[in-house]
Amino acid sequence: MKNKYRILKIVVTVIILGLLLSFSLKRFSGQKITDDKISVKMNEKTPVYFIDEKDIREIVKKENPSGKVGDLNIPTLEKKINSLPAVDSANVYLNLNGKLYLDIKQRVPVFRLNKEGRDFYVDEKGTEFPISRTYSHPCMLVTGDVKPDEYEKLAELVEKIDKDDFSKKFFIGISKSKGDYNLLTSDGNYKVEIGDLDNIEFKVKGLKTFVEKYLVFQDPQKYSMVSVKYQNQIVTTLNPYFKENDSILKAGNKELAKAPLMAAAKKPEAMPKTAESKKTKAPSAKPKEKIKTTVKPKETKKTEKKPAATKPKAKVKIE
Repeated sequence: MKNKYRILKIVVTVIILGLLLSFSLKRFSGQKITDDKISVKMNEKTPVYFIDEKDIREIVKKENPSGKVGDLNIPTLEKKINSLPAVDSANVYLNLNGKLYLDIKQRVPVFRLNKEGRDFYVDEKGTEFPISRTYSHPCMLVTGDVKPDEYEKLAELVEKIDKDDFSKKFFIGISKSKGDYNLLTSDGNYKVEIGDLDNIEFKVKGLKTFVEKYLVFQDPQKYSMVSVKYQNQIVTTLNPYFKENDSILKAGNKELAKAPLMAAAKKPEAMPKTAESKKTKAPSAKPKEKIKTTVKPKETKKTEKKPAATKPKAKVKIE
């Protein structure tokens, strides 16, 4: 009898709890999700405004027209918000009081890429997402044929530039041409050639030292390019349209004129000296004619051959 009484007591208790639970769930499901019961939080560190709280509330109302807790499908709503291009992640949940929480993290652009006539943003993970009609985020502009597998390394470069006060003010854009990356500067019309995206920190550090120790004392129009793509050296290209470079270019031309002398001395047959030809007043020999002259080895080193006229190169290596 005692066992039957215990079993009956347990059954009655379960039935009562079930009725109470059913009543509570019915009451909970019938609650309205009013505006004051919707909490939207944007969790990104850098403030961006591709979507706002108003947009999220409209999505909630669209997914749950009745506004009742029981009609709300949380997984579907969460999936809908996550499908937005500017959303990195979304977490949706209800508490026991029927309050709806939406924790949203938007994508933060690292750079804006103009590629094949199309503009879009790229975040730190290398994910593309479209620009907005209502909001433009200030970030580095990149142009050229940048491959998707280069997005993350390029994002690292931009982040390093943004973290350094000098670099952030000095570099205003990035372009890719013929496989090499170039940094566009705010001072002067020259580009900074960095080549590939390897050893970026070392290249930027070396360029910063070069600018602070040397370039700030020069006219910004003096160079057309400064290259740090080569290991352990910086190569500058003079601007041929800058008048003050004339003397430097002439000096460079003279150095180029001296260079072929060693190459000429190694040839088995050497042309006679120009000074000797003036004394004998002999007519100039045709290019195909061979002049038989006995030349001692020592004299071959002194023979001169006029080099072909070449345009002066404007590159000056600074090691």
